[in-house]
Amino acid sequence: MTAKIVVGIDGGGTGERAIAFARSIGKQIDACELILVYVIEWSPFSFQTPEENAERHKRREEEISAAQERIVDPALASLTDSGLNVRGLVKHGDVAETLDRIAREEGAGQIVVARTSETSIASRIFGSSTANLVMHASVPVTVVA
Repeated sequence: MTAKIVVGIDGGGTGERAIAFARSIGKQIDACELILVYVIEWSPFSFQTPEENAERHKRREEEISAAQERIVDPALASLTDSGLNVRGLVKHGDVAETLDRIAREEGAGQIVVARTSETSIASRIFGSSTANLVMHASVPVTVVA
């Protein structure tokens, strides 16, 4: 049986910390698959004309392609070069909900993310994606400092 770990990445320093931690875990487990996930925040709640919706869909596909090329593919290459079994996904949606949903769908036993240094008033009032994930995830969440 292969252990699966979902790794939330963001294309920045926090994502690099999550990847480094997941790499160390992956090397310790004989049969392990790391699933790198980059989530583009996207709200489905928008009232637009059919023309605006068509443009929105096109923009969405462009964002997925750019994120795959600029963020996910380099991370995949680095982990594959380390000899790890890894694949990547780019999704639109709420970060916490999307990472949890993917973990459930994939049968992952853990989610790894890195905490952010976000200190804005909005994150204090509404909470960060990491905090929301920790509070609501259906599998254990490891938060890397």
